[in-house]
Amino acid sequence: MHTDTAFPAFRIHSDDAGYRAGIEAVTRATLTSGDTVIAAQYSSVNYKDALAGTGQGKILRRFPLNGGIDCAGHVVESADPALKPGDSVLVTGSGLSETSDGGYGAEVRIDARHVIPLPSGWSPRDAMILGTAGFTAGLALLRMQENHQRPELGPIAVTGATGGVGMLATALFAKAGYTVHAVSGKPEHADVLRALGASHVLARDAFLTTRPMDSVRFGGALDNVGGATLAALLAQTAPYGNVATCGLVASAELPASVMPFIIRGVSLLGIASAGTARPIRERVWALLAEHFDAATLAALPVRETGIDGLPAVFERMLAGASFGRTVVRIHA
Repeated sequence: MHTDTAFPAFRIHSDDAGYRAGIEAVTRATLTSGDTVIAAQYSSVNYKDALAGTGQGKILRRFPLNGGIDCAGHVVESADPALKPGDSVLVTGSGLSETSDGGYGAEVRIDARHVIPLPSGWSPRDAMILGTAGFTAGLALLRMQENHQRPELGPIAVTGATGGVGMLATALFAKAGYTVHAVSGKPEHADVLRALGASHVLARDAFLTTRPMDSVRFGGALDNVGGATLAALLAQTAPYGNVATCGLVASAELPASVMPFIIRGVSLLGIASAGTARPIRERVWALLAEHFDAATLAALPVRETGIDGLPAVFERMLAGASFGRTVVRIHA
């Protein structure tokens, strides 16, 4: 594509005319700076994308920007000799749709230090089935295992299990040898969660407690909810277990006691998918590739949309009506 060739992108504005987003024509010259140009083939939809695309969350730090916090495709050009034209690559957690133009357009320009080679045997679509949600689940597993989480400590609770991170974490932890207790407020999806590897599916209020410490129930947890749910997980985690926190869809508050930390040695690990150093991102994607082959990815519940279908996807996600992953076809 020539630098002056226009292509459609899902672009987000906030100015005197208000907050708005939609499809418009842009060119490479429009894009934020970077030493590498990627022809985007697929992106994905994450909760953060829905907040950014509707203005319900303060995600973008500058305007206007193309939406899409991740992308996968192939290199068009790069100042980095390690990246050759045609190389299959992906980008997550690197400021896309926050400080630079994101993946909801035919081209993405970004610095080479943010670009990761596509795992062997994966297509760009495969990579975006996981996308930022899968990266977040993988980072949680990596950090927990680095802090000595082991299957013998007990089952892993995954809250928000029907969301993108929760669904992929359920599958990932099960494949890594852990017994998974998936926590969800959507009992109609229990069979799917079991098919992904959950040994038990719990109602989201089934383990809540107001006690600062309670009987041990879990070896560790990945929490997407926050608030009372996170406090209850801490209160019921085994000695020296880890609770990874990456979401706050219920609350940003933590009504908890220090007792689980100082009596049981429980660790609370914050999982931040944005701004992660490249060596860590490479390790996370290697971990994901170890447990998700193309056949496993193909078995996950996935919808596909073009950028014109994004507003409807955002609406369903923010209403809590979505399930599974949505990949965004940019240029297949």
